[in-house]
Amino acid sequence: MSKQFVIQSRTEEQGGQRTPLGTRDEIVQELAKFNTRAEVDGGTMLWGPGIRIELPPEENPVRQMLLHIVEEEIAWLPIVRLAKQFDWSVMDIETGRELQP
Repeated sequence: MSKQFVIQSRTEEQGGQRTPLGTRDEIVQELAKFNTRAEVDGGTMLWGPGIRIELPPEENPVRQMLLHIVEEEIAWLPIVRLAKQFDWSVMDIETGRELQP
């Protein structure tokens, strides 16, 4: 079974809720620059080096996504790069610990 993480924005709105990560189109376009794409246009699963990112169906703008590690040997570098680039909070679902890139 693959390890799972929740991706959210690090930035909070005034009410304490996290800001959206972006629109579905923005997220898909930006992640494509990092070799992370859906197998079919409009797909909710984005595949990248060692990872799979699951977009929530019907949610726009997107507030959180699920990240699955598919190949641990190569997954950590892309995860850290993406988290830094997009200012993501990446939290381990099992432990509740946040990855500090």
